[in-house]
Amino acid sequence: MKRAERRSGPVAAAVLVVDDEADIRELLELTLVRMGLAVECAASVAEAQALLKAKRFDLCLTDMRLPDGAGLDLVRHIGEHCGDLPVAVITAYGSAENAVAALKAGAFDYLSKPVSLEDLRTLVKSALKLPQPLSAAKPARLPLLGESPAMQQAREMIYKLARSQAPVYISGESGSGKELAARLIHEQGARHDQRFVPVNCGAIPENLMESEFFGYKKGAFTGAEADRDGFFQVAHGGTLFLDEVADLPLAMQVKLLRAIQEKRVRKVGATGEDAVNVRMICATHQNLTALVEAGRFRQDLYFRLNVIELKMPSLKECREDIPAMADSMLERLSAAGGQAPRLSRAAQAALAGYDFPGNVRELENILERAVALCGGNEIQAGDLRLAPARQTGQVPPGGKWPLQDYLDRLEREAILEALGTTRFNRTAAARLLGITFRALRYRMERLGINEPRP
Repeated sequence: MKRAERRSGPVAAAVLVVDDEADIRELLELTLVRMGLAVECAASVAEAQALLKAKRFDLCLTDMRLPDGAGLDLVRHIGEHCGDLPVAVITAYGSAENAVAALKAGAFDYLSKPVSLEDLRTLVKSALKLPQPLSAAKPARLPLLGESPAMQQAREMIYKLARSQAPVYISGESGSGKELAARLIHEQGARHDQRFVPVNCGAIPENLMESEFFGYKKGAFTGAEADRDGFFQVAHGGTLFLDEVADLPLAMQVKLLRAIQEKRVRKVGATGEDAVNVRMICATHQNLTALVEAGRFRQDLYFRLNVIELKMPSLKECREDIPAMADSMLERLSAAGGQAPRLSRAAQAALAGYDFPGNVRELENILERAVALCGGNEIQAGDLRLAPARQTGQVPPGGKWPLQDYLDRLEREAILEALGTTRFNRTAAARLLGITFRALRYRMERLGINEPRP
């Protein structure tokens, strides 16, 4: 069952309320009707499933405890049969475990009992602002290029996370596109028309962290000449992205945890607190689990931030995407200067054999330098200025173990050198290497060496 098309004019959006307590159903229905919404009610999982089959809805609100099952059962049912329908769950006694389980199962968001009508209205308005599914939208040029399995999986996960309010932890190596992924989650989600506030936690002096995150009142300290909002107030209604969150000192981790739990922050020098409504997305290239075990990152904060993890693949995991990425980057870099230069076969082979410790960011820097250095419309391998020590075929001191990896690196180096010498003529390269053409083709497939496009 598909989600109802976005309604306009006098036709109201439809909400399904599922709760076995009549007084709760009545309260929720009355509140939603006053918002101008059409409401249907069900008292069980079976009744809800029957209504979902018979009618179309824009939002479902369900209690976690129902007489014939759990709210999680309904969340999973909607995920399987009405994938684009947002569903929010109502948890008893502010149970964090139930809320996290619901978010991981695909719920859009959750509310805790006793239900705050203000929070309910905010949640409903946010859910009804979700953009239409990407499959129904006009095809667009996506910032995350590539058809490798790792990149396709990342794109699919970003789409799912955009249709939820769950806190997200983005892991991945430096330069793998973690901030870009966070921006896409924000832009494709219900908060797309609000602020996206990126914060590099490692760039803030420790003595300024509290005032930067929570703001301050005039006169709170020397130099505080006027009231100032912090990151939480600026991101209110939108998304707060904490990059390199592992760099936060323990003292600040305690204050951040309280702000996330209470959804309230206190400015430095203030007596009262400000309510804040932000979606939390964080990222780091470090291993947070190892930092928790080492006592350098609070476990309770880790579980608050890492409700759902998105792993951004390194460029080594999607080497087959390098040609498409390079072409797109060259077009963008040359947009103001006329025709984009092409990569020669030798340059393509050099990129295919490079280890890219800086991932996509390094690829873009390499190409930007090559565009400036090349003397014509074709970029040669020398224009790339790749660091020899970072070629996958080069073995650093002590890099002879494990043995198979060492042998693979040597084999890759020899094959790439032969292919570069013969301008990627595989027959001539096989003759130069002293092996058959079939053996060369097998080795290229095993080592992930692709023939550059003409």
